[in-house]
Amino acid sequence: MGFFRLNLGDRTAFKCLIALAAMYGLMSLLAYRILHVKHVRPLPADAPLDLFSEARAVEHVRYLTKEIDGRQEGRPGLQEAARYIKGQLELIAERAGPEYRIEIDESTVDGSFNMMFLRHSISLGYRNHTNIAMRISSANSKDMDPSVLVNGHFDSPLGSPGAGDCGSCVASMLEMARLIIDSNWIPPQPVIFLFNGAEELFLLGSHGFAKTHKWFNTIGAFINIEASGSGGPDLVCQSGPGSWPSVVYAQSAVHPMAQSAAQDVFGIIPGDTDYRIFANDVGSIPGLDIIFVLGGYYYHTSFDTMERLLPGSIQARGENLFSLLKGFTASVLQNAQERKFHAVEADGKEDDRPIFFDYLSWTVIFYSRRISILLHSLPAITFILMPFFLRFPNIGFRLCFMTFCNLLKGILFHIVGVVFAIIIPVVMAVLRLSFSSYAMNWFAHPYLAFFMFVPGSLVGLLIPRTLWGFFTISKDILSLKISNEVLSDEARFWGAFGLYAIISLVYLLAGLGGGFLTFFLSLSMIPAWISFSLTRKYFGHQSLKSMAGYVIFLIPFIVYTVYFGGFIAQFVIEKMGMMGSLPQPYGYFVPDIIVAAVIGIVTGYCVGPLIPVVGHWLGRSTVLQFLLQIGVLALAVSSQLFPYSTAAPKRLVIQHSFLTEDSSTITESRYEFSVVDANSLAFVFKLAPEAAETLQIGPGFSFETANYSDRSSWVALFPVSFLFSGSLRFPAERDDILKHYQYMPHLSTYEPTEFFSSGSRKINLQLYLGSLEEVWVAVLNITGPLSSWSFADNIVPAPEIVRGGPPSHICRLSGRSDKNWTFWLEANNSEALRVDLAVLDQYLVDDSKKLKNLFPSWIDVTAYSSFLSTYYF
Repeated sequence: MGFFRLNLGDRTAFKCLIALAAMYGLMSLLAYRILHVKHVRPLPADAPLDLFSEARAVEHVRYLTKEIDGRQEGRPGLQEAARYIKGQLELIAERAGPEYRIEIDESTVDGSFNMMFLRHSISLGYRNHTNIAMRISSANSKDMDPSVLVNGHFDSPLGSPGAGDCGSCVASMLEMARLIIDSNWIPPQPVIFLFNGAEELFLLGSHGFAKTHKWFNTIGAFINIEASGSGGPDLVCQSGPGSWPSVVYAQSAVHPMAQSAAQDVFGIIPGDTDYRIFANDVGSIPGLDIIFVLGGYYYHTSFDTMERLLPGSIQARGENLFSLLKGFTASVLQNAQERKFHAVEADGKEDDRPIFFDYLSWTVIFYSRRISILLHSLPAITFILMPFFLRFPNIGFRLCFMTFCNLLKGILFHIVGVVFAIIIPVVMAVLRLSFSSYAMNWFAHPYLAFFMFVPGSLVGLLIPRTLWGFFTISKDILSLKISNEVLSDEARFWGAFGLYAIISLVYLLAGLGGGFLTFFLSLSMIPAWISFSLTRKYFGHQSLKSMAGYVIFLIPFIVYTVYFGGFIAQFVIEKMGMMGSLPQPYGYFVPDIIVAAVIGIVTGYCVGPLIPVVGHWLGRSTVLQFLLQIGVLALAVSSQLFPYSTAAPKRLVIQHSFLTEDSSTITESRYEFSVVDANSLAFVFKLAPEAAETLQIGPGFSFETANYSDRSSWVALFPVSFLFSGSLRFPAERDDILKHYQYMPHLSTYEPTEFFSSGSRKINLQLYLGSLEEVWVAVLNITGPLSSWSFADNIVPAPEIVRGGPPSHICRLSGRSDKNWTFWLEANNSEALRVDLAVLDQYLVDDSKKLKNLFPSWIDVTAYSSFLSTYYF
């Protein structure tokens, strides 16, 4: 149907749609530039020495990732990185004048403790992990002066160069330490830089520092810097204890990005940071957790190289950090002893969860928990009182009650619209997958997800508008001689307002930090409604000018919703590549459903406030049909696009497992494969024919009857192994490993078992790691009557229960040493203790290396060797 064949109302509707699309397009472009740090100019290597330079910092990243072959625990590169960091700190110290006191300390840490990680209970034992710390203070400072800690880790995950995670952190800290000296800024209170060498092994470096280092009790505040990607704005995703750290951030950050809402969902996202050690588990120190959050495609992959770093990200981080250091060191800090006798902050526990958020990385809006109780209650109070204001001066109980009932209808209709805005994209995603050969087509093309799901979401928002005519306004209200059209607008607007007011109140009562989103939305709607009411009188209800009078006052808020909503959607899309391979067949649908639902929620948040007014123009069948056609067309186009690329790789894990009987006998060798997203191994091998041929996966191969690998085979990666399902195993040669390693890991007793009158017994064991050279971790999986052990202060963690199996207790051991691990286990009866041992070694035999290289370039392959054995004591 041509545009000029449409009637006047439809033409006006499409003009409105085009205008809004242009507005949101410009806002999206602005949000993209901010989120990709286009507004920050990286300074070159020859920038003045009293300024932070991204180019100088990137040179450290280059050395750590290009000159060093891997910074994983168990590989020589980790110690080489430690030597490089210490050498750079010594060069900085040599340039310091007499007004500075510089101390550099290298230490090795040992310990054992229990923790919950990824919602699984685990015990950790560690030894000989290297930490390097530098303390910069004035020449007249004292040893126990309260200090500010900046923490980052220099180890990297398996198979990854670790440029973003966390070479960028180390580089930022080295450049920051240099800047302090070369700018002649003498910190009013000491600054400690901690380069910890074992974060990827579940926060061991920071735990060791907290438990053993002499400087730990002097720390009065800390900043933990991390990376969950390759750049973007540095998001403050955790702050506390208390509100003081976020106050300092709000006052100091040059390029802020902070969301108290992030703390509401941080525990849901798989992963953790050193923040929990300093703020929760050990120290109760006030601090900030600041993380690169974009570029998650490369997180923990071989693609995490310096070329993938987003320009401007390290520059923004450095400028923020330097300003934050000045803010923290100018504050009143308390060391550990002083915190025992004083409150963390004057306002007490009421301000434990303050509200803060950045506006377009330009400024931070901050207010305390106490103030939020007042502010976030106001929209709900306003909604309850609104029937009296709307009917003034004709105030009567029946009339106000009927008005309130009509406003409740408005709430119901807006809820229906938001629900449909989520359901329709989800249904479209499921329908597309029913006719597609693979999932996640939007993964390498995130813009495609918006084209696929936003039109359907808009249809969902507009559906209640088309149904509104079936519900009548109360006759008591019609007796006021107010037009039905005006009363309908009134009910729809204040119904939407009431829904946002209720959500704000729910967030408040739940003690969460994300209530500011709907609070500021409802706050922005009031002047917009006043403007609409006035312009409607002058230009008429049918005029686009009256609509513009409403929209203009919402623009500052809509810009923010596009910025925040775009960030959430991009973050979720990137993380879908590592959410786990859920059991089929429903696991195939989960990522698309999640992304469709998130975009539906974001669309409802970004466009929903306009619908009560704009729906008058857009709620027409021609517009709905057009939007559905756009969505269907995008779905069709998406089915022709491939989900992955070298800029958005698929993750594949290869474990070459060796089952051993003693220190020199291998009973079985096999390859085990797993993926961590919805597209299964069948998808991988179909597109990797050379690898499939090597594994003898031919035309007659059936994935339904193939040999599947159970979760116990992947215990070396516990608890990450819970992300795997549908893992396959294939036979492999067993003798090649003996050409490189003469002795395999082995567990045995080293002293006689001790028996006690209570019927319990103590078994003294030693773990021999054989001649393995690149051990990442050794994992003990113990089942049976375990009552105590020598790990974690003799405290056994909560048991793990895998469906169909007995309860077991998990302990991970890490750290290089020529000595055997020695420990004891106590059983409370005579039943045998079973100990399953898994040792993860990063060395690959030649056949494994060749197999790894047979996969396409768009697949990131993490490969390692695993030595498995079972013992009974």
